Amino acid sequence: MLNLYSAHIALLSIHRIGNKNKNEGLFLSATPEKINDEILPLLKEYFFKPFREKEENYFHFAHEATLEFHELNNLASEIFNNPDSQHEISKKIAQHLYEQSNHPHIKNGELYVTYIENVIIDNEKTDAIGIFKSEIKQDFLQFTEEKDRLHMILQQGINLNKLDKGALIINTEKENGYKILSVDSNRYDTRYWLENFLGVEALTDDIYFTKKYIKFCQDFAKDVVLPAEDKKEEVMFLNRAVNHFAKNDTFEESAFLNEVMDNPELIPEFKHYKTEKGPKYKIEDLTTFPIDNSAVSSARKKIKSVINLDTNIQIKLDFINPESAEKFVEKGWDEERQMYYYLVYFNKEQKS
Repeated sequence: MLNLYSAHIALLSIHRIGNKNKNEGLFLSATPEKINDEILPLLKEYFFKPFREKEENYFHFAHEATLEFHELNNLASEIFNNPDSQHEISKKIAQHLYEQSNHPHIKNGELYVTYIENVIIDNEKTDAIGIFKSEIKQDFLQFTEEKDRLHMILQQGINLNKLDKGALIINTEKENGYKILSVDSNRYDTRYWLENFLGVEALTDDIYFTKKYIKFCQDFAKDVVLPAEDKKEEVMFLNRAVNHFAKNDTFEESAFLNEVMDNPELIPEFKHYKTEKGPKYKIEDLTTFPIDNSAVSSARKKIKSVINLDTNIQIKLDFINPESAEKFVEKGWDEERQMYYYLVYFNKEQKS
């Protein structure tokens, strides 16, 4: 779990990155930026807010040969080893980004390289390097007083409510290429930021496997359970799956199938689906792994346990207590109306 509330921007360098393909230049600041107390909280919110709101999908630096040849990994290590070198190293980071900025769709913009102290990850204090880029400019009006009237001036600037691109390189797990978070709001070239510049790949840890397996179960529910059964059973299968993850510390696929698969005939379908779709989620050979509780909680919030009917009626099922839906909701067919129906049993209506 990442905590940035006490994080402090100790150093900041700002450079401008042009589009190399369009012969736009690279502007490197000679000295670091001096941050005043008025702008510091605004910058912290601008840089950090997307990472507080974003699901923690970690990456790490990766190279086909060895990390010794990974340029950004080496530059980050230099800064962590000697924070005073941050500004000079930031120029090399800017040059590296400029070399990748050769696609015609890539927008020019300002690059901010920061050295960040007091970052908390998994209850441990460490430091981090923040690399951020602003690209989209917005129009705004300024006003000046001229004798007896106000005069409008149209200017352009960046919107501090939306960070275009960003990465946090956290000073932990150095031997594996650090733990890295990334934001990319303007996906005009998805390879530009993650692959070409950062050179990262997804970190396959407990969080990763828990999220990927639950997402796999979501797709299995939609693609297999729904056509074979109905919407209620799709919701209930996913409900049982997530609850299995929530109450266990370790995932065992055989135990999972025995508990979650209400219809045993779907077990072969599940295994076939995993063989066919597993590589997409990188879980094709995964049968046991430690479960990450934070990943389960995050996934549960995103799953909708709602049955939408074509009669403009919604039935919301309780994701925490699935036995209620099993006991008190029945599906049937009305011959007279030639329509399906859901029969719901209850003792009294609850006050909202």
